[in-house]
Amino acid sequence: MTTYQLEVVENTSKKEKPAKDQVPFGTTFTDYMYVLEYEIEKGWYDPKIVPYGPITLDPAAMIFHYGQTVFEGMKAYHTEDGRILLFRPEKNFERLNLSSERLSIPPIDEQQALEHLTQLIKLEKEWVPKTPGTSLYIRPYIISTDANLAVGPSQTYKYMVILSPVGSYFPGGLQPVVIHVEDKFTRAVKGGTGMAKTAGNYSSGYQAQANAKKEGNADVLWLDGVEKKYIEEVGSMNIFFKINGEVITPELNGSILKGITRTSIIELLGTWGVTVTEKRVSIAELYEAYEAGQVEEVFGTGTAAVISPVGELNWQGKKMIINNHEIGELSQKLYDTITGIQTGKIEDTLGWTVEIK
Repeated sequence: MTTYQLEVVENTSKKEKPAKDQVPFGTTFTDYMYVLEYEIEKGWYDPKIVPYGPITLDPAAMIFHYGQTVFEGMKAYHTEDGRILLFRPEKNFERLNLSSERLSIPPIDEQQALEHLTQLIKLEKEWVPKTPGTSLYIRPYIISTDANLAVGPSQTYKYMVILSPVGSYFPGGLQPVVIHVEDKFTRAVKGGTGMAKTAGNYSSGYQAQANAKKEGNADVLWLDGVEKKYIEEVGSMNIFFKINGEVITPELNGSILKGITRTSIIELLGTWGVTVTEKRVSIAELYEAYEAGQVEEVFGTGTAAVISPVGELNWQGKKMIINNHEIGELSQKLYDTITGIQTGKIEDTLGWTVEIK
């Protein structure tokens, strides 16, 4: 593989940073972005850090027509003692390549991607917010750029990284949410792209989520696409249950995304002597356990929220009230521990953080 020198193009028109109490999610972007090009004859080439701004694509670019794209989401955190930390970024680049393989996109060099991301964040360190609960959201993504309407993998691609300072996901603290169990629409099926982080997996869920919100729910719990019996994900997060003292999460089956937070929770619980059972969980089985008074906690997991407690599940006219709409002890402990490691408040004995020096 040819090694290309990273070029940095200076931005002479810097933006004003948002006020520390006005950091919305995903609408404010930093001064720079990273761009890497791909051509089938050259491989990945010409890495650059350039001023943030619009890109130009041909109207026939394949991304617009066939959706050949993958992305990731991670965060940089400012610690109280002035350090900047990433949380398990190597896992994100590993998963990006897994997604790329599923979408017939050429893999990137994971080590180089991390090195170049480190350089980008060094340049943008003043954009990492310092207010508790805030962070710098990192969005790496790849799009197909061939001007070609023939159906098939593109021959050219762009890999980019953009950065966005974001506020606390729970500005008022952890709040259990109400979830609708979706039994009409399908998020993904085994053999499809559910295990990849690709655009269509998200937009295909909008209608179901909008319908659920009209009925007072925050999001939807997705069931499997074949039998509509087995629990898969909640919104765009993985899901966990504490049932009669046992922690359970749906097993990875080809249609469920392998979340970095999901993996971290399983490993963290292991260090606490708590075994997580990964298996198929039917919604009927969950309701039966609820009726028996055995469902103690339910929570979603993901990069944005880390832990999102579920206070109520609505399924076919039946309501499952979880832990009296209160945060469970395990949910709270997991949230406090992982966010503590991410922000440097808790010593990272697991080697999960990468410091931007």
